[in-house]
Amino acid sequence: MDRIGFIGLGVMGRPMALHLLRAGHPLMVYARRPESAQALLEAGAASRSSPRDVAEASDVVFTMVTNTPDVEQVVLGPDGVIRGARPGSVLVDCSTIAPGATREMAERLRERGMEMLDAPVSGGGTGAEQATLSIMVGGRAEVFERVRPLFQRLGRTIVHVGGNGAGQVAKAVNQLILVTTIEACAEGLALAGRCGVDPARVREALMGGFASSRVLEVLGRRMVEGDFAPGIEARWHWKDMHIALGLAQEAGLAVPAAAIAAQNYNALMSAGGGGRDTAMLIRVLERESGGG
Repeated sequence: MDRIGFIGLGVMGRPMALHLLRAGHPLMVYARRPESAQALLEAGAASRSSPRDVAEASDVVFTMVTNTPDVEQVVLGPDGVIRGARPGSVLVDCSTIAPGATREMAERLRERGMEMLDAPVSGGGTGAEQATLSIMVGGRAEVFERVRPLFQRLGRTIVHVGGNGAGQVAKAVNQLILVTTIEACAEGLALAGRCGVDPARVREALMGGFASSRVLEVLGRRMVEGDFAPGIEARWHWKDMHIALGLAQEAGLAVPAAAIAAQNYNALMSAGGGGRDTAMLIRVLERESGGG
């Protein structure tokens, strides 16, 4: 059994690590907040004092942290994974970060004999808990095949997209499509209300046709009910959209729908809504049109 290291034990990382532990793998964990690791330690995981210590004791190290600078610090920092990299070991980064940074880290790790897979996930906290995540993977095919049994403990849809960085490109595309769909739902439901028609009834009718989607089902319900308690916090979609827009700019591709959605997320962030549910985007549209 591979010895597994896991760094980043938040809403997503904690249940993912627990699945690997329950599969029988020795598990070493590191968390900046010790309380995040408590449930895993009680289940049999071992604590390590730094990412370096995790890497020294692991065959495969998973990371699931917030953004590009955080991953770079965990991997390349003074006490980072690279300092404890063991030849033949693998780093699997499940965070959502910039593809260029991923490729650079993979190159630096390879110089130390450690392979890297970028493996961002989609499915949210529920998908992590139920091990039904969609996992999009970039890296060498032979490394992907080695790690595939671990991915199968975490997700249902597992696709090797291409070389290093390709997984992050796929996740950027996922987020672009997701967030522009959220924008479309917010616009449509706001329009229904402005026309004097019950948005909840409109949503119910649309759920039976081609406009139906998981976004309309879950976030559309939140929009019509005004339920903006944090589920998927808006700040994470704001962060991801800026990754996608940066990627589009590098590629010389215009993405006008995504740009409009990002602009509205900027407004939501400026209004202090970053910690609220992403469905709160509808309030930005209502305010901009004088609706409250």
